[in-house]
Amino acid sequence: MKNLSTILLVLVVLGYLGYKYIYQAPKYSDGEQLPGFEATLLNDEAFELEQLRGNYVLVDFWGSWCPPCRQDNPNIVKLYDEFNGKQFTDAEGFEVVSVAIETKKERCVAAIAKDGLRWKYHIVLLDRFKSEIAKAFGVREIPTKYLLSPSGKILSVNSSYDDLRNMLDSKLK
Repeated sequence: MKNLSTILLVLVVLGYLGYKYIYQAPKYSDGEQLPGFEATLLNDEAFELEQLRGNYVLVDFWGSWCPPCRQDNPNIVKLYDEFNGKQFTDAEGFEVVSVAIETKKERCVAAIAKDGLRWKYHIVLLDRFKSEIAKAFGVREIPTKYLLSPSGKILSVNSSYDDLRNMLDSKLK
């Protein structure tokens, strides 16, 4: 009976890991071209991801209700402060696009203020993971981050702060 319990436990763990790998993995990976999208920013301006071509862009899917996202926000602020406005060998600059997966805009606005997210590109998806943008990017789990090259190709998916910093630092003039 003990062997049967162990086997069942192993099967449950393997099933969960398979679910995490297949279902929750981001849709795109390194080297792929990220699809463009259009949205309205929090300040009601129209936005197209395409308008940031020529820059390194970190597209950050997050939520005000997500503890790991909120814990990661200070690192994104550090990246932005360190690299926004810098000269790169192959890019005009560095930008962050925050895409909040939410049900209430007010919570997102409060989190942006509290966490000091000072970049201008903030998008709120009020229907959470059911939104067209979340579906198009295969975002089923947050935080999910894509670092894009100046041509829009994915340089990394869900990299650590140190890895992102090293990648960007290696491209400075």
